[in-house]
Amino acid sequence: MPPFDPLRVRGSGRRLRRALFRRRRATAAGLAMTAAALAAAGAGGSVGAAADADARAESTAPGDVAVPSPSRPSRAQRAAELVSAPVRIADAATVRLLRRGDRVDVIAAAEGAPEARVVASGARVTEVPKAPENIGDGMDGGALIVLSVPRATATELAGAGATSRLAVTLC
Repeated sequence: MPPFDPLRVRGSGRRLRRALFRRRRATAAGLAMTAAALAAAGAGGSVGAAADADARAESTAPGDVAVPSPSRPSRAQRAAELVSAPVRIADAATVRLLRRGDRVDVIAAAEGAPEARVVASGARVTEVPKAPENIGDGMDGGALIVLSVPRATATELAGAGATSRLAVTLC
């Protein structure tokens, strides 16, 4: 058999590269669309609500009043409104029943007052610190818990804790 040069097909390498480039471009476009959809859904609608408010503000006449669209705050916005409030509960034995994540109502009973009042409703327990060993069983001074509450409620809790004895009920 006589020797001969190998056969080469022209353009096949370019076609393959072009097909791969198109596939990469389509994949990138799909990923970009998915990321945009996830970003819009993850924002809790606040991005769309802000765009709608801007569009309404531009389209209103000088005498008209733009009405903001009702939108629910996102989880991140609600979490930013909450603060951690350390609260000393009068009955340490009750605090030993609590676990992280429990929901409680905090009740303040001032000495000499005929009725108790609810200071915080449905507050989430974020931490139940252990009592120091040197204090004993902690029955005299009560026990500390940390609650996640709105800032205004934290102020009320601090004021009530300074003037009255606090108790909790599980929700």
